[in-house]
Amino acid sequence: MTQSLLARLSPEIKQYLVITGNYWSFTLTDGALRMLVVLYFHQLGYSPLAIASLFLFYEIFGVVTNLLGGWLGARLGLNKTMNIGLFLQIAAVTMLALDEQLLTIAYVMVAQALSGIAKDLNKMSAKSAIKLLVPKDQDNTLYKWVALLTGSKNALKGVGFFLGGLLLSLMGFQGALWFMSAMLTFTWLSSLLLLKQDLGKKKSKPKFRELLSKSRQLNLLAGARLFLFASRDVWFVVALPVFLASTFGWDHWWVGGFMASWIIAYGVVQANAPKITANKGSSYGQALFWVGLLSVIPALLALGLWVQWQPKVVIVVGLLIFGAVFAVNSSLHSFLIVKIADSDGVSMDVGFYYMANAMGRLLGTVLSGLVYQLYGLEVCLMISSAMLVIATVFTFGLSKRD
Repeated sequence: MTQSLLARLSPEIKQYLVITGNYWSFTLTDGALRMLVVLYFHQLGYSPLAIASLFLFYEIFGVVTNLLGGWLGARLGLNKTMNIGLFLQIAAVTMLALDEQLLTIAYVMVAQALSGIAKDLNKMSAKSAIKLLVPKDQDNTLYKWVALLTGSKNALKGVGFFLGGLLLSLMGFQGALWFMSAMLTFTWLSSLLLLKQDLGKKKSKPKFRELLSKSRQLNLLAGARLFLFASRDVWFVVALPVFLASTFGWDHWWVGGFMASWIIAYGVVQANAPKITANKGSSYGQALFWVGLLSVIPALLALGLWVQWQPKVVIVVGLLIFGAVFAVNSSLHSFLIVKIADSDGVSMDVGFYYMANAMGRLLGTVLSGLVYQLYGLEVCLMISSAMLVIATVFTFGLSKRD
């Protein structure tokens, strides 16, 4: 019955399922790997800021990878860049699994750099490929497919956090990593067999100087994306976990579990964003409305903490509200970049855009540790609100095309 059902699916749907399954498998292990590293090094007595530094190369290499990866995708085909990403993730996981005595800060940072390159090659390839599988002028279908892929990815990343903790408890650090390596190897071999050849390959060989975007719309959207994700990570990556542990006294299981649950809920909202924004104006106008709404929330949270009004309620409820509104913003952005991107060499436009995303994550990650250590969570939230105002200005320029 399953085989007959698969036989009736169109080639485009089959490719979408292969790409989505590939992306899901990668994301699940990516979330698990992050939680494994955090919990393991926490057990070894490393401080939160020292643990955060382990992921610095992960974010730095994301900036370079998105830019160069888009160019490679246009030259080689998205099937190849996606499979290269999977292979590099297998290498990163295997590096960490070899010998616990090798796990110095520098060694783990190198492994995380490989993982960061792998993640962004995989993401750029998956997002770009959807553009080529949906017929032109079917924006609603494109929006739904992008939202489903993006939302399910984030929900699975949250599941990956739980999986990392579970595997660490059941198998230990090295056992968990070998299990994940085997899982990724199976996905990689399946992808090599099933993914269409030359998907997304540019008709003419793109030149290296074409890496930077010449599109005003794409530049504005990339600017908005940079400050959107910096506004989240400036308080979410380091400041929030440390605050929950030090101020609320939560142990690392409560902190990890809460943040994993938040990411899962965030992914569910993201996947349903097309229903939330349906029949409420143009996608550009929607993007302006939702980012403007989001810019108010961190400022209100900072005010609540400043006057010391029920800090737990402010943070827990406020974080849920922020996550829901942020998820709609992110889903709209993911749709708009795929919509704006040129079909011929789509990966170059998508790669440039996600380079801005990676720069925002890097900026937010660095500021999250620095600002929290110097001034506290309230100032992190105020900076978040200011960044969202800047993102609103970029989005206003984008929306003027209507």
